Amino acid sequence: MKIGIMQPYFFPYIGYWQLINAVDKFVIYDDVNFIMRGYINRNSILINGNAHKFSIPLEKPSQNKLINETKLNFSDSEKKDFLKTLELSYKKAPYYKEVSPIINEIIFNNEKDLTLSIKFSIERINQYLDIKTALLLSSDINKDNSLKGQDKILEICKLLNAQQYINPIGGVDLYDKVKFADNNIKLNFIKTKNIVYKQFNNEFVPNLSIIDVIMFNSKDAVKEMLGEYELI
Repeated sequence: MKIGIMQPYFFPYIGYWQLINAVDKFVIYDDVNFIMRGYINRNSILINGNAHKFSIPLEKPSQNKLINETKLNFSDSEKKDFLKTLELSYKKAPYYKEVSPIINEIIFNNEKDLTLSIKFSIERINQYLDIKTALLLSSDINKDNSLKGQDKILEICKLLNAQQYINPIGGVDLYDKVKFADNNIKLNFIKTKNIVYKQFNNEFVPNLSIIDVIMFNSKDAVKEMLGEYELI
């Protein structure tokens, strides 16, 4: 059993989807504190050849709240403005007509809970990309919530009968392979290879939202990108 655990992110970068695709069960880590100015409700798209940050409005976000205690404050007019921005930026992209209905469905989902809204977005993108990984919420797992950091991750892994835990490469200094091995779990870090694709006729801008990836690449091309990583 391969397990991945990450906080919920709204339309995250390709590496997030590589991790989901690489594991059997992906845990949305929603019972930890919300991070202000992080990537939970923010990401970047391409506007006029440059990376442009977008942010999904929230109701009184606070680092003193858990992610699953945080609500959206995303009005219909703001949703329409966001979709209009996407249309102006991507309407000439080769796969705009194919993927825009999916983005619209996600944006106009009526769920007010931030975690559940993001879970729905992950499910829809997974469906589009034929990713079959099971999705779980960490808040639904009966565990010792007094545990922190690596110990909490380890307990989730053990409760899910993990033989392997895969974490993004950014956590290489946070987790100890020996400690995981002592619990009969193999620890690996996923590192995305250098992925480059055509964005109109502009110089390539990397590390944008999955929105950018699926606007400019066919489903089959994106599915190939899901395997463009190495495990360390």
